Amino acid sequence: MNAALKDSIRRPSDSRESILLTGGTGLLGSYLVRDLLLAGRSLALIVRRDRKRSPESRVDAVVRQWEDATDTELPRPVVLAGDLTKPLCGLDEESRAWVRWNCSTLLNNAASLTFRGSDPQAEPWLTNVAGTQHVLDLAHDTEIEHFHHVSTAYVCGLRSGRVAEQDLDQGQEFGNDYERSKVEAEKRVREADHLATATVYRPSIIVGDSRTGYTSTYHGFFAGLRLGHTLLTRVVKGSTSGPALLSLLGVNQSDRKNFVPVDWVSAMIAHAVQTPEARGRTLHLTHPDPLSMHTVGSVIQEAVETFSDAASPDDPDLCDEEWFADNLRSQLDVYQSYFRNDPDFDRHNTISVAGHIPCPALDRQTLLRMSRFAIETDFGRRSHSPPKTAGVAAV
Repeated sequence: MNAALKDSIRRPSDSRESILLTGGTGLLGSYLVRDLLLAGRSLALIVRRDRKRSPESRVDAVVRQWEDATDTELPRPVVLAGDLTKPLCGLDEESRAWVRWNCSTLLNNAASLTFRGSDPQAEPWLTNVAGTQHVLDLAHDTEIEHFHHVSTAYVCGLRSGRVAEQDLDQGQEFGNDYERSKVEAEKRVREADHLATATVYRPSIIVGDSRTGYTSTYHGFFAGLRLGHTLLTRVVKGSTSGPALLSLLGVNQSDRKNFVPVDWVSAMIAHAVQTPEARGRTLHLTHPDPLSMHTVGSVIQEAVETFSDAASPDDPDLCDEEWFADNLRSQLDVYQSYFRNDPDFDRHNTISVAGHIPCPALDRQTLLRMSRFAIETDFGRRSHSPPKTAGVAAV
């Protein structure tokens, strides 16, 4: 147990102003830590030990990187060693007592992005469903009043047309097990009658920082970019044509896809968590101007041909376009459902709660900046921290 926790247990607060956060060491979670600390909020994080680092050192690394990026000294959150896959998130009695005395708000941001898995004892079900239930049980045990849950806009499954923010189970079909697991998690949150309020956030596909290009995860848009980058070392330039990439997947280039920058999603959630009028609502954190798949494909092509090292035409190991096509199909098959046409996401609650925080435009230069960051850091294989930033969005 860390010193901050021991000290606060000896002197419990009567105000219960601390926000309890799960998933604070991932991409979105680290931005939430930054934005909430900069807003002056007291935080506590449930974090498990990884193979090399203690929970305290993992959280300290997150805070230090934001201190370096913002040139601002930040307070350290209270760290609760736990594990969402265990009952009551694996918290001991002293930790739960601290939560009971100090927290009335819980922000559940932990999630697995595994797309395929039918075993309820494995991902994505283990974190997204069982983990959510354990967090809800912890909220009950510690008398948490206000529960905030990060879901996904893709609980809509394969629906088309307009999707209302309050819609959940409409008998829709799904593209993958991730979507199914997130619907089940939302149901459990909505059915938890021990909560005073339950607020749900549904971001679409999260990409990098709109200003710096920074990211630490490489799903969705970055999956296609990474494959194009990798294959370019084996084929001549031109074989990685973005439109060709998409046509091989059977994607209609006039279809539209909804991407949102991580800094904006964090700013929206951090604001809503602190806004009583947001409580009990469901917010679609989606972009008002989705990208056409033609734009996505052409940006991937330009990024790969600009920032990646291409194979030499006289390389004896050079492969042909058939090899490229076969590898593309096999490696991107799991993402194929994500490249389908998106429905029209209703944003009434989102605008009502935080319409003053506009979603940044994802223009060509912004996407290329994200692509360059991903390629230059070898998609996370090279150590990297968030670049310096002049400021953050107001929350």
